[in-house]
Amino acid sequence: METKEMICILCPLGCKMQVKEKQEKPGELSVRGQQCKLGVDYAYDEYRNPNRTVTSTVVIHNAPLARLPVKTDKPIPKELIFPAIEEIRKVEVNGPVQIGAVIIKNLLGTESNLIATRSL
Repeated sequence: METKEMICILCPLGCKMQVKEKQEKPGELSVRGQQCKLGVDYAYDEYRNPNRTVTSTVVIHNAPLARLPVKTDKPIPKELIFPAIEEIRKVEVNGPVQIGAVIIKNLLGTESNLIATRSL
């Protein structure tokens, strides 16, 4: 079984961890290097289903700035980041827009909405 190196990002310690699937118990992971329980939880999530929050900007018309900052309200699967960015590039909105406004609902079927992170 291949060992994956990862750095935990859940607390300021930034533990360097080694994670691999146990040969004797498939589906169970061996995690080394963590300094707290958060590291183990992070390792399981990152090993099995890595997700990321996407941040970007979209074109906005009738506003003092040309771009509106946006982000996903929940992390999406890592493999969907680039397809999500392609969808985000197509978006143009008209001002005014309030912070938290949904710009794209259910982005790529992920149940994550793209929301405005600034009022313009």
